[in-house]
Amino acid sequence: MRIRHKRILLGTILLLLVVVVLGGVTASGCARTGTQPKGWSGGTIADGILFLGSTEGKVIALDTSGGARLWEVTLETSKPAGDFLRGCAPASTGVAIYGSPVIDGELVYVGSYDGKIRAFNSNTGALRWVYPREGSFDEPVVGGLVVSGGKVYFGCSDDKVYALDAETGDWTWEFEAGDKIWSTPTVDSGTVYIGAFDKKLYALDAADGSKRWEFKTGGAIMSTPLVYNYKVYIGSLDRYFYAITATDGSLKWKSQVEAGSWFWARPVVFNDLIYAPCLDGKVYTLDAESGYKVAELDLGSPISSSPVLVDSSIIVASEEGKVYAIDTSSNVKRLLTDLEAKVYAPLSSSDGTVYIHAEKDALYAVNAQTGVIRGFNIK
Repeated sequence: MRIRHKRILLGTILLLLVVVVLGGVTASGCARTGTQPKGWSGGTIADGILFLGSTEGKVIALDTSGGARLWEVTLETSKPAGDFLRGCAPASTGVAIYGSPVIDGELVYVGSYDGKIRAFNSNTGALRWVYPREGSFDEPVVGGLVVSGGKVYFGCSDDKVYALDAETGDWTWEFEAGDKIWSTPTVDSGTVYIGAFDKKLYALDAADGSKRWEFKTGGAIMSTPLVYNYKVYIGSLDRYFYAITATDGSLKWKSQVEAGSWFWARPVVFNDLIYAPCLDGKVYTLDAESGYKVAELDLGSPISSSPVLVDSSIIVASEEGKVYAIDTSSNVKRLLTDLEAKVYAPLSSSDGTVYIHAEKDALYAVNAQTGVIRGFNIK
């Protein structure tokens, strides 16, 4: 009986911590007075334009050369903001955007916390389509989207993975997992890889959504899978990192060292080394083939923001706003700059510049070599 109560307590603690990370709700289930969940969308760059979801629920297109705002669209909803706010009084509010926008051709795709997927014209911001056509999913969309082979793939908090026609937004297929999905999928060689709260990594046929295999870890999976050399790399909330054979789902290796906290951010690979950021404030450098720990760099603050590779450096930001460059040849970190602002959103980069969306909708362009900062106004 004591063991059962302990498991229930641990599960409750996990849920509460995740809720806090998502933006904070009170014990009554309603948002703090005058607030709604705040997203942490990263920027996505295409043809010199940065597309971003603001914390006020706007999709914004900015010219990266001068920072000019090309267009913006405000997402609005009249329904309570998702599962944790069920029962709160409806009001027309901005919609939280957690996943970074995805650009494919002339369309920008965005998933949002009100349970909708939208496609906009990338040049004008005009709405092309929305799914579902009427109403919304019963639960919020937290993870990001992937566009591949003419389809939009995403997971939802209603426990399902969906595929939509990228041009029209028509439903193509859906797959039901065992619990909520906040992970962003990865598509590789006709297979969709995605993690879920049920502790499993799923491999699905991209054409019809049929399950090819599943692999169970010891904790929920929030991180985006990384596919490299026929293996799928994933961190889990059980504090371990895994390499799984892409073809059949068999375990290649499990990290020997248990991290001090959860793996949340997407890892990066370079020269057969995996760089795995962790909420314990460390970046673990692991040999991609064996899982052997090559290095462990402590940034002194949790890392929930996914890093980027610029030339041969890994650029990573801690939650407290310090931005580091990790030299991949020596595994030595160098402080680029201190933004003095909280950072949760994934980083993006283009032409040697790293774009960082920080708290209070501050957007910074940081030179990956010198650390020189250029700020943008996105309010």
